[in-house]
Amino acid sequence: MKNIILMMLLMVGFTSLAQDKKNKNAKYNIEVNGNCEMCKKRIEKAAISVSGVKSATWHMEDHVLHLIVNEEKCDVKSVENAIAKAGHDTKNVKATKEDYDKLHGCCQYERK
Repeated sequence: MKNIILMMLLMVGFTSLAQDKKNKNAKYNIEVNGNCEMCKKRIEKAAISVSGVKSATWHMEDHVLHLIVNEEKCDVKSVENAIAKAGHDTKNVKATKEDYDKLHGCCQYERK
């Protein structure tokens, strides 16, 4: 009986450890406002600057940033904050007026 209880406790412990494990290649899509190739470079550079971001590709047509991140090193909120600091609004984080105003004229998109 003690062995059965011990085995059940171990199984529950290992199961909870497995659920807490972070994904080293998590994929996310983030809506990011921008207009042109300069925006693309700036957005991707801001995303890649965050430690743990493995890949960042922004598509001008649909305004979506495709990310691959190591969740053990960063989270999406950190990436969104870096992008906002570069002057671009995301769905969840808005750039400050000062950061937005630093953008080149052709990069200043219509803010919602």
